[in-house]
Amino acid sequence: VQLQASGGGLVQAGGSLRLSCAASGRTFSSYAMGWFRQAPGKEREFVAAISWSGGSTYYADSVKGRFTISRDNAKNTVYLQMNSLKPEDTAVYYCAATGVTGWAHKVYEYDYWGQGTQVTVSS
Repeated sequence: VQLQASGGGLVQAGGSLRLSCAASGRTFSSYAMGWFRQAPGKEREFVAAISWSGGSTYYADSVKGRFTISRDNAKNTVYLQMNSLKPEDTAVYYCAATGVTGWAHKVYEYDYWGQGTQVTVSS
């Protein structure tokens, strides 16, 4: 699976962005998908995940209620809608795919990674 993330940019605090991750290669719908982020000097951290069917979603506490993950298997794409953005959300955001049944929130559980897209939130 090849993953291509896009949609990052510069936004003011309180604003919104929608990230997209387009997949190609092997069957997209057989993979659970996740979004992670990495700020300068920090470890990569889990943001959100979605099951292969889209029926179940999971969020880090820091983004719960502000971010929404979704997927469109017909378009081989997963999305991350980010609302009420805060300066601490600034990071490079990565999408990833995992063959784990259900969902996963650890970096090592994911098999494929996109290249990352920069999100910068100004105060």
